[in-house]
Amino acid sequence: MAAIHRLLGYASIALALAPLPALATSAFVYVTNSAGDAIHVVDTTTNKVVQVIGGIEAAHGINFAADGSKVYVSNESTATLDVFDQKSGKLIKKVALSAHPNNIAVSRDGKRIFVAIAREPGAVDVVDAATLTRTKSIPVHGRLHNIYVTPDGKFLIAGSIPKKLLTVIDLTTDTVAWEYLFDKGVRPMTIEANPDGSTKRIFVQLSDTDGFAVIDFAKREEVARITLPNLHTGVEMDAGRAAAPSHGIGVAPNGKTLWVTSIPQNAVFVYSLANLSLLGQVALPDLKLPGRGLGGAIPNWVTFAPDGKTVYISNAGLRSVSAIDTETMKLRAVIPVGEVPKRINTLVMR
Repeated sequence: MAAIHRLLGYASIALALAPLPALATSAFVYVTNSAGDAIHVVDTTTNKVVQVIGGIEAAHGINFAADGSKVYVSNESTATLDVFDQKSGKLIKKVALSAHPNNIAVSRDGKRIFVAIAREPGAVDVVDAATLTRTKSIPVHGRLHNIYVTPDGKFLIAGSIPKKLLTVIDLTTDTVAWEYLFDKGVRPMTIEANPDGSTKRIFVQLSDTDGFAVIDFAKREEVARITLPNLHTGVEMDAGRAAAPSHGIGVAPNGKTLWVTSIPQNAVFVYSLANLSLLGQVALPDLKLPGRGLGGAIPNWVTFAPDGKTVYISNAGLRSVSAIDTETMKLRAVIPVGEVPKRINTLVMR
């Protein structure tokens, strides 16, 4: 079977709740639970959890083999890339990395796995997908948080929080092509493609910013910065969340809309990519605890069903994932998962 993946722990054994169903065409949303030891897998047809991969403490990023046969997980507790069989959820191998990892990207041909290294001086570890061995580390200027392969597969986009840098790596030469220095730390990003597949714009969320910046890829410069509407929700923000109020962003599969999460607004905002005008917003569930102020869902990362009809948001504060109808901008389902779910990605099997 072929597959397409969309960019949109201490235990060494992975325990599966059940093998994934064998379908001719199916799509699954994978959720890493940052304060737990499991990955939850949601069937996008039913919006139900169909598999739990256990025994992974401090799972961070998640991505997939080109043929869909393997699941790649960056393991913060062991500084490894953990590789699992997609059907059974069983651990295949733990690949030693150069240092503590964060997020993961995969080359368009599926031959290489890229792992962001979140320790100084910073690097991108490169793992050969065939042999599951680390082949090199690409040096960068500062420890990395998130990395993404551009739609045409030519470049790797990386972001550093402490160095406030966006770094573009040429994947032909594995060298830094150019950098852009922001005034704030670089957090989640998403990429918009031109009709020919080349990179048009990068939408970048920044530290201490409830909104996003827009980078014109050809010009190599910031062309806009958008602040999200203030809904005056009254949601309490603890110190750990205040530095990253907006921490999830994604371009819809049809290339027409941009979906952006906000923790203080407890909402997801929808923008038109044609002119960056606000199209609407979706309120997320509140969290009410005795003796505490109003809490929110703490929405984080964004991914989509392959047909683009549903967007999935990880709710770090509610131990759940929100499934939202992209046309009506209405909540379809709230799916219980594990402790503090954050990174989220879609695997499409054909």
